[in-house]
Amino acid sequence: MAAIDLRYARALAAVVAERKLNWTTVQGQLNDFADTLEQSSELRQALADPSIPEGQKLKVLDGLGAKLGLETASRNFLAVVIHHQRLEDLRGMLRAYAALAEQEAGIAEADVVSALPLDQDNRKLLEEKIANLTGQRRVRATYREDPALLGGAVITVGSKVYDGSIRGQLLQLKSRLIAAGA
Repeated sequence: MAAIDLRYARALAAVVAERKLNWTTVQGQLNDFADTLEQSSELRQALADPSIPEGQKLKVLDGLGAKLGLETASRNFLAVVIHHQRLEDLRGMLRAYAALAEQEAGIAEADVVSALPLDQDNRKLLEEKIANLTGQRRVRATYREDPALLGGAVITVGSKVYDGSIRGQLLQLKSRLIAAGA
């Protein structure tokens, strides 16, 4: 995630929180705008063309905003993005905003790699443990299998990796034995 994307996402999140707006509604409106922008090369060209006065760009934004039902906060965010000529970064900003919105909603994203497929009961138990570990209310996990782990699982939440695999334990044991012998 680029620093500029996160900066814009945080600014948007601050406005949404301050005005007590629905995070998901704002995200949906901005995604609708981004979809429309991607589908229309004429719109992209008009909003990105530096020779077109900003006032005209804002009229185009307002016209499209009325059709899409943009709230004032969504419209103003897009106006700032257009003003700073950052439309090409809009999708990255929206991904960063989505991550902040999930964090605000108490949802942790987790990537779980296990040696064997996990049944529904084990997935639910693991998600509860991850929620307790992260302090989040809910966990949205993606699951994959990797037989090379030998057993257990490796869980990634954000930038933290929790390695509970047999392979990981064997590697730690190997490191300790090497360090003890040195």
